[in-house]
Amino acid sequence: MSINERKAIRIKLLFSFPTNYVNIPKVISKAFSFTLSLFSHTVRFANQTLRLMAKTTRLVKTFLRLLLPAVLLILLALVGASVWLTYRTAAPPTAKYIMTPEKYGQLSSRGAQVTDETWSNKDGSTSRGWLLRGADNAPAVILFHKYGADRSHVLNLGVKLNESTNFTVLMPDLRAHGDNPSVKNTSFGGCESEDAVAAVEFLKNLKNANQLNLVGNIGVYGIELGSLAALNIAAKEPSIKAIALDSVPRDSDELVTETVGRRFPFASRITSELAKLGTYIYFYDGCYKRETSCDLAKRIVNRKVLLVGGIDEPMLQESTSKLAKCFPNSDELESKFDLSPSGFSVINASMEQSEAYDERLIDFFRRSLSPQ
Repeated sequence: MSINERKAIRIKLLFSFPTNYVNIPKVISKAFSFTLSLFSHTVRFANQTLRLMAKTTRLVKTFLRLLLPAVLLILLALVGASVWLTYRTAAPPTAKYIMTPEKYGQLSSRGAQVTDETWSNKDGSTSRGWLLRGADNAPAVILFHKYGADRSHVLNLGVKLNESTNFTVLMPDLRAHGDNPSVKNTSFGGCESEDAVAAVEFLKNLKNANQLNLVGNIGVYGIELGSLAALNIAAKEPSIKAIALDSVPRDSDELVTETVGRRFPFASRITSELAKLGTYIYFYDGCYKRETSCDLAKRIVNRKVLLVGGIDEPMLQESTSKLAKCFPNSDELESKFDLSPSGFSVINASMEQSEAYDERLIDFFRRSLSPQ
């Protein structure tokens, strides 16, 4: 290519270069228009979303305003029902004593020697019980009845125990139990445990005619609610040398469950759970205990223990059999879990069954408390 041809091409390119940028403003304009359009659509979409969210928020607020009172009413009803169930269950049914020492005294000269005693508890309330004195410096046994029963339910056992061993026997009414009690509510083993401490102190302070201590070693027996009181005092008091327990609940909550199930059998699972919830409110400043029977048993060493249960109360039979594994000294433990019936319903048993049950307990306390 000649020099002139190359110059001609350069001149052509020089004059055609600006024409390559003639459409740039149009492109920029279109891009700007597209951007504005996209922004406008975005803004409209955002506004529509916000309006939709506002409507949804208003709907949610309206729904909550309508629903919240209903939810609160349901919660209040559940709380109220739980407290009511606990309140009703904490007030056990009371009745006249099925047997009194005066009547029993017509059948037994020992029964005629039973005296009616009272003593003060730690919280200032008063306990009462029947006392049958034994020989000087002989052991003593406290008999604690079950929920809904009273001291008359263990009167026959107490007299027979005294006749067979000459031990002193104390038969208290647990709080809120018996004929016209001064305290109207039970605490399912809590305050009863403190009352048991006062009962032991009452026995220790008994004097004979020469103003010497009347009793030596002490044993305790309890059924169901009474077993919780007996187990608690045994864990606290080393002076308790023999413990006989019948139909022991796993803890106070299980006792509540069992009791509510018997008193309010409709939807018993639901009512029992509600009542357990109610104990947190009803006993918030009281002496309701949540320690398990197993935890208490682990603190009891070098004491004679008899555990019994029966097929008449399967849940309590199971919890009592499990409790046997909690005592540290298994060689000090005796057990019988297939009674029919257990002490829980022995009051309704035949004469032969009742005699066999009583003899088992009497033999245990005689062997465990008598001087070797």
